Amino acid sequence: MAKCWPSNAWYAAAYDVEVKRKLLPRTICNKPVVLYRKESGKAVALADTCWHRLLPLSKGELHGDNVICGYHGLEFDDTGRCVYMPSQDTINPSACVKSYPLEERHRFLWIWMGDPALADPAKIPDLHWNDDPAWTGDGKVIQVKCDYRLVVDNLMDLTHETFVHGSSIGNRAVAEAPFEVTHSDTRATVTRWMEGIDAPPFWSAQLQRPGKVDRWQIIHFQAPSTVAIDVGVAVAGTGARDGDRSQGVNGFVLNTMTPETDGTCHYFWAFVRNWELGDQAWTHKLREAVAGVFMEDEVILEAQQKAIEANPDHVFYNLNIDAGSMWARRLIDRMIDSEQVTRLAAE
Repeated sequence: MAKCWPSNAWYAAAYDVEVKRKLLPRTICNKPVVLYRKESGKAVALADTCWHRLLPLSKGELHGDNVICGYHGLEFDDTGRCVYMPSQDTINPSACVKSYPLEERHRFLWIWMGDPALADPAKIPDLHWNDDPAWTGDGKVIQVKCDYRLVVDNLMDLTHETFVHGSSIGNRAVAEAPFEVTHSDTRATVTRWMEGIDAPPFWSAQLQRPGKVDRWQIIHFQAPSTVAIDVGVAVAGTGARDGDRSQGVNGFVLNTMTPETDGTCHYFWAFVRNWELGDQAWTHKLREAVAGVFMEDEVILEAQQKAIEANPDHVFYNLNIDAGSMWARRLIDRMIDSEQVTRLAAE
């Protein structure tokens, strides 16, 4: 089976609040990982497999900053080196487990599953809205039983809102509006404006002003799997398209998908806004509303994954609306191909 994700990339391993002073197991890129925080609060990521008899270390316990295997008591420090073996003074020098580069930024813990020498923190995806004091919001993580690239496809083509989310964020204007796609070597952007339309329920509840609106969706993709979507509505004709959004409400839908296995992924998302920053009731209401929208997506994506697995030789045809997702796929494939070329050259 062809590889479907690049290894040399930063992936979200967990929300910051998920990782505490206890062992958290998680599968990332088909590899078991255990996460925890040291007494200093710094987070650690180790391979979740004991060197001795392969029991997951997450079945053990923390002792200070070290992990004790729950089977025979071998103890590993935060670098993965074994520092204690029962009933012997000499420690086998090969006794270690893999330690992964881990960085905390934008409320996420980012893990690098590839060559640690290439783990440049400057390449961590930009989701700064998630902890920017000018924005507020919240999100969740869900496991979706599909290839992570299907979620990328879903986010890069929002015409599906008309048909999948008609009771909340979608209406016919989304499917009918023209859009523009631009790209660079690592990013792709889809821009769609819908002017003089009726606001769908999700947005009319926030704007709380009658009449037509101008709506925007500006989708920013960063390879291999991060999508930040600039969304909002403003009173029609008040200059939102020219940069004046003062007569509207603005949000960002922040998404980053982490491959779990070939057919499953961890989907981290948040919805943030730049208005009523101190209103926790709005934060909760909007988070739950978006969670409901993504539950609808989850049903579609998992059904699509099953159909793909049942029809492995099917060739997909692309429509105009697939332009954004096609560019995202190209950028992902370029990263994968580049790694393969480097590996073959090294061999």
